[in-house]
Amino acid sequence: MDIDKQIVAEIEARLGAKNIRTGADAEGFLEDFWGRARGKTLCVALPASTQEVSDVLSICFHHKIAVFPQGGNTSTCLGAVPDASGRSIVLSLSRMNRILSVDPLDASIAAEAGCILADIQEAAVKVDKFFPLSLGAEGSCQIGGNVSTNAGGTSVLRYGNTRDLVLGMEVVLPDGRIWDGMRTLRKNNTGYDLKHLFIGAEGSLGIITKVSLKIFPSLPHLTSALISFEDIVNLTAFTEPLRKTFDTSIIAMELISGSEVRIVKEMMPDLSVPYDQNVGWFLLVDIVSDGQGDIADRLQDVLGGAMEDGHITDVLISANEAQRAAIWKLRHSVTESHKKYGMGMSHDVAVPIGDIPRFIQIAKAKVDEAFPQADIAIVGHVGDGNLHYNVIFEKSRWAAIPDQSKMRKDVYKVIYDIAAGMNGTFSAEHGIGALHVAEMKTYKSEIELEMMKGVKSLFDPHNIMNPGRILPE
Repeated sequence: MDIDKQIVAEIEARLGAKNIRTGADAEGFLEDFWGRARGKTLCVALPASTQEVSDVLSICFHHKIAVFPQGGNTSTCLGAVPDASGRSIVLSLSRMNRILSVDPLDASIAAEAGCILADIQEAAVKVDKFFPLSLGAEGSCQIGGNVSTNAGGTSVLRYGNTRDLVLGMEVVLPDGRIWDGMRTLRKNNTGYDLKHLFIGAEGSLGIITKVSLKIFPSLPHLTSALISFEDIVNLTAFTEPLRKTFDTSIIAMELISGSEVRIVKEMMPDLSVPYDQNVGWFLLVDIVSDGQGDIADRLQDVLGGAMEDGHITDVLISANEAQRAAIWKLRHSVTESHKKYGMGMSHDVAVPIGDIPRFIQIAKAKVDEAFPQADIAIVGHVGDGNLHYNVIFEKSRWAAIPDQSKMRKDVYKVIYDIAAGMNGTFSAEHGIGALHVAEMKTYKSEIELEMMKGVKSLFDPHNIMNPGRILPE
């Protein structure tokens, strides 16, 4: 029997014929969300248990066949689609989607890796708790992918990245062995904290099959404020007073450019936008009630001086949950709108918070000069210094570019060089995937790469786990 057919037959024997996909049935697993990359695979494996994941990895380890783990396939950096070799499998966690336990007293929730993020949020709500990880793809992304990419989202300012929410995990190693680290302890100082090796490793060291997570007391009343302003240089003039007044009561602090609002409105004309679309910038702030007085009144007090000084032009404060949802709807519609509009290079940079206005000014000047046919649309988690600086080409303009690969590289280099010059990073929360491997070689030191490669070779000596991701050859 042909070796490739033998491998597929061995996997089928472990999972059953209905739980593998080949040929046309595998199509939906081979292309990334944006349609930028397409790979090939021997088959797609859909295990339903940790043991079945172990069985599949044991087979692949024995035959030295590459494995590309896939969650919701919402990666922005080509982290979840197979390469073009065809000598690999895709391992989808979509059938492993159960909530395993919710413990309000322990303030923890356990779930399989294929569980949709929104389902975890809902499970916490049912016991009057709150799971804070929130991002635009929460209705389709899977928690295993969130953990393996150390996802950020809109609540990092108060709760931290995904890494800060993980208590324990179960992992299947490349050779099929299973590590059970499903603890919910807040303190466990017994040697290396191994879970942190797998958080952010993008499936390159093993496959996360279960996670235990922190949940928090349900939030009291939330107030959203949308602050309009014209000049980015005024950003810190009113954000610092906000942070001083509300401190950790601020859940989110999201920057949105006026150009971003206009693209969203153009692509989604039925979307209600309850504010002036012609303003240069908006800051969306979510504040939880802290028992120290009415949030709306205190916001007016804090921002009154900024209004008088001309630093801001208007403030819209939500009076009820419907208004708050309408304000946030636009922020969560950005990704879908970009896909409809054209081809976007979404930069996931982070710089010191005080350098955000300067970064935006320098980047705009360089992009306008080098890529005049592009639009600039910005959203960012400015409370933690993370900007999604999107350089977008409308579909017809993108189609007219003869060497699109070179254009992508040129755009990336311009933006990443600016971030590096400010002691920033080219990837704050999206990860590396296959898209940014070259940047690892450019912007990471030799000793950093040497240590990472040492970890990789220890866990995955045959380099079968998500090869071509994160580390340059």
